[in-house]
Amino acid sequence: MSVAPVSRPASVLAIALALAAVYLVWGSTYLAIRFALEGGYPPLLMAGGRFLVAGGLMYAALRLRGVPAPSRTQWKTLVAMGVLLLGLGNGMVCIAEQSVSSGLAAVAVASAPIWIALFLALRGDRPSRMELFGLAVGFAGVLWLNAGSSLTATPQGLVALLVAPLAWAFGSVWSRGRDLPSPFMAAAAQMLAGGVLILAAGFLLGERLHALPTLKATLSLAYLASFGSIIGFTAYIWLLHNVRPTLAGSYAYVNPAIAVLLGAWLAAERFNANDLGAMAVILVAVVAITLARTRRAPRPAVAAAGDEA
Repeated sequence: MSVAPVSRPASVLAIALALAAVYLVWGSTYLAIRFALEGGYPPLLMAGGRFLVAGGLMYAALRLRGVPAPSRTQWKTLVAMGVLLLGLGNGMVCIAEQSVSSGLAAVAVASAPIWIALFLALRGDRPSRMELFGLAVGFAGVLWLNAGSSLTATPQGLVALLVAPLAWAFGSVWSRGRDLPSPFMAAAAQMLAGGVLILAAGFLLGERLHALPTLKATLSLAYLASFGSIIGFTAYIWLLHNVRPTLAGSYAYVNPAIAVLLGAWLAAERFNANDLGAMAVILVAVVAITLARTRRAPRPAVAAAGDEA
């Protein structure tokens, strides 16, 4: 009689390293986007190139390991997710960071769980009292951030940072229950499709490289493709299978703090009292909604390559 192998629990060191990757890497991607933009990369060409490279490498590696390619039906869903999550989600963040600090961009993106809870409620998933509390507090924080902070001085950035989390949230909810390949293949194919579409949009909108980007910008882009899209996502998938969902999802309210600290330290970003107050309110709401949804569902569905920039 054969005995099934017993899986060993993950070590504390492995969990710590995976959390460090998700917290620090994803939290730092907002500043890396800013450096890439300042060094000469147009926003959509930069985002599209990043996802095309990361998705292509992941897709090739998975196929070499024998992972089945997505079916035609799955590709249709993945392309739609690439448009919503990467094109409108990440692409709008890149556009916004031309005029908005990386820290504020991270906080605006952190509001995505608030919109996800709202879209789920509209689909008939009745929110709990804790979720209702989080929604109310979250909307107050979003209004505060958009009306009383330095975002008011940058209309383009304001619109982009409203569209980004809305598109990400809608795409995440829309994709639930649909036929998708394995999580890693779904992420790779989505980045591959999204990268092609974002690059096409950039060229159609007239984006071009008018000069050779700086070395700092190119290194930032390489960091986004390798660490941000591949290593960060791999660590997140590993966490989903080895720790409580509450711990794995804690990146949603740790990343903004990391982004704000790095922006202030390495890019001399400054924030006024309204900015800091709105940040605190939004993060309280995200924590409340994340904890409430974790208690209702044992493990969250992975819709995309993580909620990262």
